[in-house]
Amino acid sequence: MSPLDAAEVRNQKIIRTAAEKEYHIIRLLGHGKGGYSYLGEADAGQVVIKQIHHEPCDYYAFGNKIEAEKRDYERLRKAGIRIPALISIDEEAEIVVKEYIPGDTVFDLVRDGRSSDPYLNQVREMAALAKAAGLNIDYFPTNFVICDGLIWYVDYECNEYMEEWNFENWGIRYWSRTPEFLDYLAKNG
Repeated sequence: MSPLDAAEVRNQKIIRTAAEKEYHIIRLLGHGKGGYSYLGEADAGQVVIKQIHHEPCDYYAFGNKIEAEKRDYERLRKAGIRIPALISIDEEAEIVVKEYIPGDTVFDLVRDGRSSDPYLNQVREMAALAKAAGLNIDYFPTNFVICDGLIWYVDYECNEYMEEWNFENWGIRYWSRTPEFLDYLAKNG
């Protein structure tokens, strides 16, 4: 399934059905390795609707993305990582609906020249929980939303723990205006 048309999303005309529920698409939140995430709305309030995509990614190998979303959600939940609740999965349409956590991302802070220092202890606590569960999470700062002083890991991606991909060896490179962050910003706006 292809991503939603950006013009239609801007005009707020898209209705998606996921697991027999209709959601009104408000706007695109982001585009990642595995899908497009949209802010959506239903009778119960705002949600994130992730439409899985199958675009090539030269640095990451995927299996079944829907199965990975379900598996990784459970692994993160059991590890005690602060994540948004999984509301539903429509396997046929390849749509994941999850709780919407409002707020800026850590990426927004760094991009705008603000400090992520107030959140470093929290991400390190998450990293310790992930390591204890034998996992790494994706520490890229777009995956962390700040809400009421807490950071939330809003992606469900996790992998088996490897020292080279932990927060201190990889993630921290993007949590301030480092050369790596600035290079990413220059290439991706």
